[in-house]
Amino acid sequence: MTFKQKIHQYYLQLVQDRMDVFRDMITALTEDSKNDAKGSAGDKHETALSMMHIEQEKLNTKLKEVLNQKAVLDKIDSTKIAETIIVGSLVKANGIYLYLSLALPKITIEGVNVIALSPQSPLGNKLMGNKVGFAFEINTTKYLIEAIL
Repeated sequence: MTFKQKIHQYYLQLVQDRMDVFRDMITALTEDSKNDAKGSAGDKHETALSMMHIEQEKLNTKLKEVLNQKAVLDKIDSTKIAETIIVGSLVKANGIYLYLSLALPKITIEGVNVIALSPQSPLGNKLMGNKVGFAFEINTTKYLIEAIL
């Protein structure tokens, strides 16, 4: 497995783990509301159910976001290496490794820090479609594309 494939796999697992957590939380809330319905009565009961329902809606929204992230990652072919920067490219610029995919947490693979960024971000937008040797500036920081992996 290449370095880029390991990065892609790590991010896929990270998103999958988030999906599992949100699904578990939604299931737990559903169970709690069923148990609460059996043993409570009155206004307190209605308030508790309403609060659980609101929380469940929030979790469902977060789950949808994570499912969308997974869909984006699933479309990326981590074996593909392009001459110009595309979604799924691993770019080395100024000694920093940037993975163009989604805005996800910084990770460390094989002792190397990798930053995942969205192609819609200012830096991602500047990188897209460019080649090794391209230099540009964002917020007074100069960048030079050293490699596309």
